[in-house]
Amino acid sequence: MKIKYAIVFICIVALVIIEKESNILSRVSDKLIQRQIPQQTPQTPLDYSNATQNGSLAMLKMLLSKLIGTEGNNSSLSEEQEEEELDDLGTYSFSGGRKHILLLATTRTGSSFVGEFFNQHGENMFYLFEPLWHVERLLASASEANNGTVLSGIYRDVLQALFLCDFSPLEKFIVPPPQDHVTPALFRRESSLSLCEESVCSPVIKDVFERYHCKTRRCGPLNLTLATESCLSKQHHAVKTVRVRQLDTLQPLVEDPRLDVRVIQLVRDPRAILASRMVAFSSKYQTWKAWAQDGHVPEDDEEVKRLKGNCDQIRMSAEVGLSQPRWLRRRYMLVRYEDIARYPMQKAEEMYKFTGIPFSPQAREWILRNTQTTQEARGIYSTQKNSSEQAEKWRFSIPFTLAQVVQRVCGPTMKLFGYRFVDDEMTLLNKSISLLEDKLFH
Repeated sequence: MKIKYAIVFICIVALVIIEKESNILSRVSDKLIQRQIPQQTPQTPLDYSNATQNGSLAMLKMLLSKLIGTEGNNSSLSEEQEEEELDDLGTYSFSGGRKHILLLATTRTGSSFVGEFFNQHGENMFYLFEPLWHVERLLASASEANNGTVLSGIYRDVLQALFLCDFSPLEKFIVPPPQDHVTPALFRRESSLSLCEESVCSPVIKDVFERYHCKTRRCGPLNLTLATESCLSKQHHAVKTVRVRQLDTLQPLVEDPRLDVRVIQLVRDPRAILASRMVAFSSKYQTWKAWAQDGHVPEDDEEVKRLKGNCDQIRMSAEVGLSQPRWLRRRYMLVRYEDIARYPMQKAEEMYKFTGIPFSPQAREWILRNTQTTQEARGIYSTQKNSSEQAEKWRFSIPFTLAQVVQRVCGPTMKLFGYRFVDDEMTLLNKSISLLEDKLFH
């Protein structure tokens, strides 16, 4: 009962604070409206502020009603019931119905493809592709010196700001620095439909080179003020990143009451990841290529230790998520790339259901077009055939010797995710033998 009284007190205090700040929020929204470009409707940021504020008030009042309403009941809550009430309270946010999706992955796991599931959602989604690239590029050497602990905190803070439509922390890491919040250097701008829509498309500037320029229309350098306004006008936000190594470092982000975060961790068979990286990042994997040729791999080599470290980090993050601590309860989902390759439409539906966002017709159509699936096949049969073959290509490009090394150093990770081991080259090359266990992750 003490816990309940504490929650009631906190809710009352929060109600007073929110109502006192309502005028301040309105004035901030009015200033933002004055900066908007003509194409945008002036109500948009104001609606966002009101929606967030009203959503917060409604949520707090609902909680108070629920908590006080049970006071008269002849029931004393057990410790277990009080724990359940606290868990339910932990899932509430004051984001005004806005969802914030964080897609976590590592390189060569299909994260760009899966990110498109949300990028293609439609005009209600603000999607960012690898914004942390700038942070890593500037601070990678410093990260190695302190085991990544400082960098992980910066990643979290930049993500937190971006989910709140604040680009100013990210601007500090863009090289060359933006001038008056305008930059031609944002990494992979063209991979975000939101950053290339008409309201964010500024006039082309002669002789200004933008490497990652928009493909859908001719735009000048990215105006981050316009990007902020577009972000504020969107119902939902999503970020795709391969740079966050440890899930537990994100706890303050997930617990921010202004956000309603859903974390999707995408994983893939470590043997497939190595095979893909040896092709995609050829110059960085010369050592592995040499080992593939001579068949001898010194397991005390730094490259092997790095592989083990990467596998361990992925596994430990997944173990945190799957253990469902209170701060992540109903906010974490693990998805295997191989399952998406076999059943892209089904898995997309599951991900959208998890996020609480409607699965839009635009996203469905994009998946149909990009998995070579017909409407008649309903996105299952032909997709399973084509995508599965694509997902299994690695089995014919990686020598059995290297597959054995991965199995030895990444064994616990493979077991957790349900990837079968192979004992000989014949099994590795036999497509009729599946290396994927049927496994559900809760």
